[in-house]
Amino acid sequence: MTQLGPFVLDASTAVAAVGGAAFGVAADRLAARWPEHEPPAPRVRAVDWRTPVVALIGALTAAVLVSRWSAPADLVVLGVYAAVLLVLLATDLDQRLLPDILTLPLIVFGLAVLAVGWSPLVSPKPLGVLSAALAGAGAPIFLFVTDRLLKGELGQGDLKLAAGIGLMSGVSSLVAGVLVASVIFSVVLIALIAVRRIGLRTAIPFGPVLILGAFTALAVGGVM
Repeated sequence: MTQLGPFVLDASTAVAAVGGAAFGVAADRLAARWPEHEPPAPRVRAVDWRTPVVALIGALTAAVLVSRWSAPADLVVLGVYAAVLLVLLATDLDQRLLPDILTLPLIVFGLAVLAVGWSPLVSPKPLGVLSAALAGAGAPIFLFVTDRLLKGELGQGDLKLAAGIGLMSGVSSLVAGVLVASVIFSVVLIALIAVRRIGLRTAIPFGPVLILGAFTALAVGGVM
């Protein structure tokens, strides 16, 4: 077993990473089929660059969860949260779509675990409930206002996703997570442009930045 700051690297972490990668591949394959694609898109997208990206993020997220949390309740809450986010990541990368059937229950889930004190990222903090409420309400408002000022193309799904992530993360973890995620996502985009997987005019969804921010918040939450 190796201790790396707040993270514990051992056999269970490795097993979790393998399971997370497998779930990531499954999420990508699900997104290639669901929700149903509009013609003339192919019925089932072949494996491409999105598949290993989602698999890698799934592996890292699962490893972080198992290395940082040991209480069964924490692992269940954060495991469900991470699984929903991973499927949303896959659907947004595939179709630029964040289905209401996932984003709306995520908001309800965030409110529920917050109400009963089972939210691992915010409940232990003295002002955790206030922080989660501010992030849950403030994140979509901030995104909406800035999108309108910059004349962007932010969708309603992004706003609903931001509300759910805010409730689960709290202000400090969400801000730190989105900042780190923005840098990571920019590097990935540059790499994809360099290898000509996407072009300079390719429409880029904002949901992946929010989701990467949420995953980053899982890693830094409670540490900072």
